[in-house]
Amino acid sequence: MDVAISAGPAFAMGTITVPPGGSVRVEAGAMAMTRGDIQIETSTRGGFFKGLRRSLGGESFFVNDFHSGSGGQVGVAATLPGDMTSLSLDARMPLLVQSGSWIASDPSVDVDSKWGGHKSFFSGEGLILLRCTGAGGLLLSSYGAIVATELAAGETLTLDTGHVVAFDEAVQYKVRKAGSWKSTLLGGEGLVTDFHGPGRVWLQTRSSNDLIEWIREVNPQRSNS
Repeated sequence: MDVAISAGPAFAMGTITVPPGGSVRVEAGAMAMTRGDIQIETSTRGGFFKGLRRSLGGESFFVNDFHSGSGGQVGVAATLPGDMTSLSLDARMPLLVQSGSWIASDPSVDVDSKWGGHKSFFSGEGLILLRCTGAGGLLLSSYGAIVATELAAGETLTLDTGHVVAFDEAVQYKVRKAGSWKSTLLGGEGLVTDFHGPGRVWLQTRSSNDLIEWIREVNPQRSNS
């Protein structure tokens, strides 16, 4: 994938150059602009049940494939302000991506859902993670800036669950309380995730969960009764 990222890390936009005869797959609603010879095709890409699993993972039921006969560009932008990062996915190393962070990829990359079990349930991030497999380019977005970390064998990185963007499937992870139940409920830290290397982990410098809680505090819903 030939992508140029601009206006980051606060308001990043990815401009993807589509070669003649090429295409790129984009999350529904993420297209900000097109330039040149670009046509759009909307589908579930994999059928109804795959679209449903993807939607349970926080992405749209549909995806858009942008095709070009003679070459063009597609600009993509995320819903929340933040950064983007472009990765080259290896077929031997699947990537697990948090809900909402996948924004575009080569058609050769398969984006499906993966049951996270109790680990994802207690993290508050939903029961489904997106599993990206295949070989090709992948574009991820974040709320805030993106920081990439390479863990050595046996090394541990602990993140607040709301700051996780993506990690190699080979990385082991476990969700736990930040401290005692008292500090978890009253100390504002909640639950954290321990990642055990070797492998790569990407984090975001802001948490959308914290943003939602702040909005609730400054603009509480009033009862109509």
